[in-house]
Amino acid sequence: MLKKYSVEYSVRLQRHLLPEHHFYNTDDPVACEVFVQDLLEQGMGIHAIRHEGADLPRPDFDRIVKLAASGIASSRICTSLNIKPEEEHFRFGFAA
Repeated sequence: MLKKYSVEYSVRLQRHLLPEHHFYNTDDPVACEVFVQDLLEQGMGIHAIRHEGADLPRPDFDRIVKLAASGIASSRICTSLNIKPEEEHFRFGFAA
């Protein structure tokens, strides 16, 4: 059975080699967003995000990447300033 969400990604180790593509599959949209956040934090290549086998439209793809980037920014701010997510959201507007 086809999973609802699929992320196609690659590890970027050497620039002169073509990256080997890997796939992460899940039925949970939150797990998909968390996985994309982990990919961004590690500097991995994100090639496609699919929903039920079809590539997400560009606005939906961008929304997931933006949410992941906001989560990273929020986490880093909270850690660096030793503040809670609620205060970070009030002061900087990243956390939900």
